[in-house]
Amino acid sequence: MNNFFVGLQFLTSLKIVKQTEWSLESFGKSVKYFPLIGAVLGIIMASFYFIAIKYLPLAHIYLSHNFLAILLFALSIILTGALHCDGFMDTADGVFSGRSKDRMLEIMKDSCVGSNAVVAFFILSILKIALFMEIPSDKLLLALFAAPILSRFNMVIAITKFPYARPDGMGKAFAEYSGTTTFYIALFLTMLLILPLGKLGISAFIISCLGGLFFCNYFSKILGGLTGDTYGAITELCEVIVLCCFLIIS
Repeated sequence: MNNFFVGLQFLTSLKIVKQTEWSLESFGKSVKYFPLIGAVLGIIMASFYFIAIKYLPLAHIYLSHNFLAILLFALSIILTGALHCDGFMDTADGVFSGRSKDRMLEIMKDSCVGSNAVVAFFILSILKIALFMEIPSDKLLLALFAAPILSRFNMVIAITKFPYARPDGMGKAFAEYSGTTTFYIALFLTMLLILPLGKLGISAFIISCLGGLFFCNYFSKILGGLTGDTYGAITELCEVIVLCCFLIIS
């Protein structure tokens, strides 16, 4: 269970167990638990929404559905410490810079935020909030649970099935100490969590994996592999894909 808590502490802002020592091997061994960590986030998100619409009568007066969608988006950032948003923005800065592969990787490593990152994150924010607004309430409850699970499973695919682009980096620890067994354990956990959602959950699983593979191939082709930043970008993009599935599929 220690590896699960390593992953939980790294991928989220939740500090259930105090940990001061980290090892590269622990990072790698935590990857198989990413869908389970997604489930923790999904339960918190869905519970917040459920309580707001069912047990807070005043919420219908003071919290419109649109404002509640904004709160959901803010909560998702708070719960992850904006980790994946940071990776998404760095990826946008690098990939859309129009520079050479090596220069793209340098830009992504730079802590400064460029115009590509700002524009990309603005579009992502508006898109997610709009999806929270448009998805019917009964479906949104399921979507809030499923999206973090499926997006983290796609991160597992990125880590275990695609090469790492840098000779070093924190993301390399995930790739170096995880492999085929990690992938199948993560797949088992994902299916265990998603199958009870029925046809909608299975459809979202298939479509998000296809989308995730597309983005993995796209970034890998441009950068010569994936990085920790692209892991975050793939997570954010797959969350959007899952939300779209819950909006479109009846």
